[in-house]
Amino acid sequence: MTQRTIRRGWTAALALASLGALTACGGGTTGGDAVPEPEDGAASGSVTMWTYPVIADEAAHKKFWDEKIAEFTKENPDVDVNVEIYPWAGRDETLATAIAGNKGPDVVYLIPDQLPKYAKSLAAVDNFVTDQSAGLRENAKAAVTIDDAMLGSPLIMNSKPLVCNAAAFDAIGESGNYPATWDDLMALAPEFKDAGYDVTNYWGAVDATLNESFYPLLWQAGGSVFTEDGTGVAFDSPEGVEALQFITDLAEGGYVEKDLLTTIPAFEQTRTAQGKIACTWQQGPADVASFWGEDNVVVLPSLKEAKSIGYGTVGSLSLMKGSDDLDAAGKWLAFATSDEVSAEYAQASGWFGPYSDQTGLYEGDKTMTALEDTLDATTSGDLNEKSREVMGVLAPEIQAALIGEKTPEQALEDAAAAAAPLLG
Repeated sequence: MTQRTIRRGWTAALALASLGALTACGGGTTGGDAVPEPEDGAASGSVTMWTYPVIADEAAHKKFWDEKIAEFTKENPDVDVNVEIYPWAGRDETLATAIAGNKGPDVVYLIPDQLPKYAKSLAAVDNFVTDQSAGLRENAKAAVTIDDAMLGSPLIMNSKPLVCNAAAFDAIGESGNYPATWDDLMALAPEFKDAGYDVTNYWGAVDATLNESFYPLLWQAGGSVFTEDGTGVAFDSPEGVEALQFITDLAEGGYVEKDLLTTIPAFEQTRTAQGKIACTWQQGPADVASFWGEDNVVVLPSLKEAKSIGYGTVGSLSLMKGSDDLDAAGKWLAFATSDEVSAEYAQASGWFGPYSDQTGLYEGDKTMTALEDTLDATTSGDLNEKSREVMGVLAPEIQAALIGEKTPEQALEDAAAAAAPLLG
């Protein structure tokens, strides 16, 4: 891994990301009812795009989009494009207020869990990206699709697979014996505990996102958060119980850091940062490289139970159907999310491209190459308008099981009962 890789990190887009979609379920959301057709010839009009600090260096970010605007306007000289970079903090409130006041942008950067929230204000982009969408990774396209309509055009994506600490495995005489399954991890747990290590970490505090902690286990067991039609929850299934029992067994065995089950301490204070951990699916390589040492970071496929799958998110550009110059906005969106522009943006931001031919973006960087290899085995979860609300009632019940107050079965049953009114 290079120093450049370490500096990239997982930007606020990942830290703030919640639920998205592998198999999109509407959950009562009406999306894509506006499906505009591109007009023949060059576009004309004015386009304002809102985005966020995906490229951490503000000057570099602005320069990137200034250059792309110049390229686009060579072919569309009558279009005035303005890209505005807003802070991550408060972005939903700012956007919602702007939409309510008819002052929203024409194009906006959204992640999967935001799409159902804004679906009624979005136009489907399918007709603008018909040619390029055929080259998208299947999970990237699904992550922006509601009711068979693309409510965004994927621009970048990333992955949170399994990351293991080579030094910890060396310390217990298990060099290279990395886990591939839940059973593998559990079998190693006592050996690591005896040597003073945790086999993994688990962030169980109620305000920690479940899509990086519990949901990957639920998906690996073959379960899902919502029913297929999105009108009910499905996490209280046998697969859900199996997933919660697995992490409860790790907690009861003393194989994970106890404090993380109820609090979110500063990362540098955790045993993960101290190198006293074997593997994690909740931290990316850049999160741990400076603590473990670059050469000790090993990127692996996500753990497997019924299947091997991990969390990943997709950054997309969406089209506001209230745009005064919808044709110009749609054509700019298509250009800005094209294969070529996407690849450049991915490399500039330390993310990955959503197109299946975008491989080798980080040739020579073994860590980033290994991450790239895991992209197709990721999901953002179920697209549902109530994703965050459901997470809010599920998280405390999971914590109750982890600290021994409830059985996994009772915890998930109680969470399902609390979630039912949210879904009507």
